[in-house]
Amino acid sequence: METTKTKSNGNVVAIVAMFFLFAMISFVTNLASPMGDILKNQFSIPNWQGTLGVFANFIAYAVMGYPAGNLLQKMGYKKTALIAIAVGFVGVGIQTLSGVVGSFGVYLLGAFVAGFSMCLLNTVVNPMLNSLGGGGNKGNQLIQLGGSFNSLAGTLVIILTGILIPSIAKAQISDVFPLMYAALAIFAFAFAVISMSKIPEKENKDDEGNKAASKYGPMSFRHFVLGAIAIFIYVGVEVGIPNVLNKWLQNPTLNVLGMEAGAEAVAASVAATYWLLMLVGRLVGAAIGSKVSAKVMLSVASVVGLCLTLGAIFSPVTMMVDMPVFKNSADGLFGLVNVPINAMMLVLVGLCTSVMWGGIFNLAVEGLGRYTEKASGIFMALVCGGGVLPLLQNAVVDMQGGVGYQVSYWVVAVGLVYLLFYALIGSKNVNKDIPVE
Repeated sequence: METTKTKSNGNVVAIVAMFFLFAMISFVTNLASPMGDILKNQFSIPNWQGTLGVFANFIAYAVMGYPAGNLLQKMGYKKTALIAIAVGFVGVGIQTLSGVVGSFGVYLLGAFVAGFSMCLLNTVVNPMLNSLGGGGNKGNQLIQLGGSFNSLAGTLVIILTGILIPSIAKAQISDVFPLMYAALAIFAFAFAVISMSKIPEKENKDDEGNKAASKYGPMSFRHFVLGAIAIFIYVGVEVGIPNVLNKWLQNPTLNVLGMEAGAEAVAASVAATYWLLMLVGRLVGAAIGSKVSAKVMLSVASVVGLCLTLGAIFSPVTMMVDMPVFKNSADGLFGLVNVPINAMMLVLVGLCTSVMWGGIFNLAVEGLGRYTEKASGIFMALVCGGGVLPLLQNAVVDMQGGVGYQVSYWVVAVGLVYLLFYALIGSKNVNKDIPVE
């Protein structure tokens, strides 16, 4: 009885620690978006160069993803997490240094190093939460709850950035030093907490009796291969929707908001609301995760998201609605803004994308057994879709003379069709004959 109670308490500590790391992933990653606007103004660079920090952060996943899975398999959850935290501290430290020396190149280096850390942390927290929940619906529920902390941290970054930077046109990297100092302190605190915590590890069974199974790997499973493609598409869809939406709403040539000034502030408010709805969606997903399967959750989210995206593509821009948004202004945190109905539909897709990550991961690693750790590493490599698909979507905008914002959302629509296919058909494990113990 005492052993069971001790194990249960250990699991609670491990779960809380993973939630903590989930929040750190979003805190550091989402800081890259407002930093893009700061970089643009401080160094007088074009928009696409301002997004290089985000790109560097995601491309680090492509470089580090598979090695991260191997590292996790050899070092275990705790040591991998500690290495990731240390790397994150260095990455944020370099970004802070860029504000001191005033160097755009130094900042990009810091963003790239921080991306390594985020990749490692993701590689640890997803399989561990799934494992602590025992896989299946409970595992999906824990990942969804962890994702809620992820979204909460991302929303807090938006709030704090808005407080620290009253005028984006005059912003400097040094303006957000308090956020960077906070990130460094959190990394240091996390390192201390994780190092003193007893994290449950999976038993390493790489003995003589299992060497016969070494010819197999995660890529031997069809449902995992299709799931890895799904995660590439999903992250691209999740990032691309608010990225292009923000640019569309503040485009002075189109002026879809019909405003003489202040379009940038409204566009930012709408984009922030998308991320806030992701928090809401993940909380709902966590609440129902133990009762609703990942397959059903992903299917419904894909269908609803697809309908909203198609509605945004075909609805007339002249149809305006008053939309409640997250403003974080002197008037209060929330308020109403008049936007095209297309924008409101795209923001609502955030409720759908919020639950997709946990559902895809849960379905893709189901039944992988000893191959789960390496599978997580491959997953992380394909998170680079968050840097690739938005570039493709913006290329579609440029192909239409710089005004094809609605047309560009066909990239998102096609991605959602694939995610629906994966939920209904591609997620079925047809390789149950492969030994996984």
